[in-house]
Amino acid sequence: MKQQVMLIGIAGGSGSGKTTLAKRIAETFGDSVAILNHDSYYRAQDDLPVEERAKTNYDHPDAFETELMLEHLKKLKEYQSIEVPVYDYKIHNRTKDTTTIHPKPVVIVEGILIYADKRIADMLDIKFFVDTEPDMRLMRRILRDVEERGRSLESVVNQYLATVKPMHDAFVEPSKRLADLIVPFGGKNPAALSLICARIRAELAQR
Repeated sequence: MKQQVMLIGIAGGSGSGKTTLAKRIAETFGDSVAILNHDSYYRAQDDLPVEERAKTNYDHPDAFETELMLEHLKKLKEYQSIEVPVYDYKIHNRTKDTTTIHPKPVVIVEGILIYADKRIADMLDIKFFVDTEPDMRLMRRILRDVEERGRSLESVVNQYLATVKPMHDAFVEPSKRLADLIVPFGGKNPAALSLICARIRAELAQR
């Protein structure tokens, strides 16, 4: 009999602390957890020059190859390994590489728009939403994009005003209503983390 895979969603705005929460859960459960990032599924844009790729609205659901992610989630549920695309933010495109993700008892699916697509949301066994103040999210995004992705401060702020905030209001914030639990401050909330891990343990015990 195949071991059942529990799919856990962690959504929230850009810079909300989703990744930190996912890492804290993974640290708690060790080898029993795999993490799947929605950002890995940005569509390939080989046919566009870098300048045009940079103009893409990466905060809209259409920026993602959701069909591929759905196929991968189904495979993980069937206890099959998957090859996840590797996305390079500096060139705004996928690389030729992939990352192998093996099925685990717990697979965390993390991303800003994973609840905006009902097909993804319906596949998730538990859904969490990380809720963080907009100014904190913006500051975190600036630090991340400038330090880790080599972007200028001006470009980060312009993108935030042009697409990030409008798309957050249109797609991310409304998807919060689908969450089973809203988590203030993400991985920096020890009490919430304790409750989340207890819920996961209880679910695993029933499988």
